[in-house]
Amino acid sequence: MFVQNRINAWVDSVATQISIPLRVELWNGRSFDFSKEAPRVTIRVPNPSAARYLLSPSLSNLGTAYVEGAIEVKGRAADMIKVVNALARSTLQESGKLSRIVRTFHHDRKKDAEAIRYHYDVSNEFYQQFLDPNMVYSCAYFENGDEDLASAQIKKIDHILKKIQLQPGQTLLDIGCGWGALVIRAAQQYGARCVGITLSENQHALATERVRAAGLEHLIEIRLQDYRDVTGTFDRITSVGMFEHVGIRHLQEYFGIINRLLADDGVCMNHGITSTDPDNGETPYGGGEFIEKYVFPHGELAHIGQVLKAMQQGQLEAFDVENLRRHYAKTCGIWTENFEQNEEKVRELAGDKRFRIWHVYLAGCSYAFEQDWISLYQIVCGKAGRASQALPWSRKYIYA
Repeated sequence: MFVQNRINAWVDSVATQISIPLRVELWNGRSFDFSKEAPRVTIRVPNPSAARYLLSPSLSNLGTAYVEGAIEVKGRAADMIKVVNALARSTLQESGKLSRIVRTFHHDRKKDAEAIRYHYDVSNEFYQQFLDPNMVYSCAYFENGDEDLASAQIKKIDHILKKIQLQPGQTLLDIGCGWGALVIRAAQQYGARCVGITLSENQHALATERVRAAGLEHLIEIRLQDYRDVTGTFDRITSVGMFEHVGIRHLQEYFGIINRLLADDGVCMNHGITSTDPDNGETPYGGGEFIEKYVFPHGELAHIGQVLKAMQQGQLEAFDVENLRRHYAKTCGIWTENFEQNEEKVRELAGDKRFRIWHVYLAGCSYAFEQDWISLYQIVCGKAGRASQALPWSRKYIYA
């Protein structure tokens, strides 16, 4: 009776603040609707002990309860995320909006390799269920806003290759090469001599196979290698969706290594997710805690200010910065739709728990980019201290 009374009080409090298409079903047969319109999301609380998740509905609490099967949630992921955020805003105190515990992690080769394997080595077929045919697992570039995902991903790669002003025959290092789409495009379009590195065994195997199938083995080498172990000098360096795994404390070292590997007149482009919280890189209502626990172990998001400072400390000069937050919101939204359309196959490949993790993760990321909780920046840079003549007069070379 005590739990029921608490739920009744919570329902009354929420209902006076918001109207959302949500139905809550309790273990005793009672149900509550929070809007006059038909519910698009249903949360079922199967027993009194699970009520605690509902009474403190942070993204972390409800996400954990859903993933672990403590509660049942039905509905499209995009609707689920909107409803849960509305519940969090109406229930949690302002002090609970952001965790003020700065979460930083120790990074070394062993830990980083384990984290990469956890996230990426589910199976290549799993990722094929929601990515484009080239399996580009990073923010697409919707030049006009109406492109399909496959076209937008090719445009993203071409956008990057133009930004670094890649020239025929130059050497290119792609840090975190994924399944090889960028180096293959660089070799095909420019005749660039490319090295792609990854810590994922699955990515390494498929990328190597794709290079062989494209007849580009003379131009591309795919390595299972840590970026800290790379030697040599490269005319161009790209890093797309990788530096989130580096760790805030190691950003200066990371950019310093890029400086060491980059030719004196070389160009580098770093493409990565950043936090919009200038204090501690946290996202509202426990979203970051959920991602750390279930999706990206030891992942850390730096603010763009921290990134630019660390880049300068690593002896690199940033000369072009572009915000692609809108593009990533759309990209994640399409991934979520593809994921849901292939639900049966995803469950078969990855199991129910991992399906639930990714179901809310992809939609949650789309929402976070939409709400300016996180962002995405492409930063073009070169070695610091060069004469000003080394810098372009304008950005025409990118859009010509």
